[in-house]
Amino acid sequence: MFVARVTGSVVATQKVASMTGHKLLTVEPYRVDPESNARLVPTGRTFVVVDTLGAGVGEMVLICQGSSARLTPETEKLPIDAVVIGLVDSVDVGGSVVFSRRDGSRAG
Repeated sequence: MFVARVTGSVVATQKVASMTGHKLLTVEPYRVDPESNARLVPTGRTFVVVDTLGAGVGEMVLICQGSSARLTPETEKLPIDAVVIGLVDSVDVGGSVVFSRRDGSRAG
């Protein structure tokens, strides 16, 4: 699992039948800043995830990737590799809050 920020959405009008009605988002993973451990920084990667929770652009989300993405009740029969499994409220590193949903603090 990892933390990512929602950067956009994907629309695919033609897709396999099992994917009809599933919301697709683009996300960019974040990591703890290796220089200071005081904030989250983007990794520079972007990929597509299935969203079953209703996340919006700009939100920090928890992502599950690989075969584990198909272990939720909503995704168990879908041909997917990544899914949003949580909306992040805060991230604490070593006793310090490096991200808070309340104010979007210190994330990239």
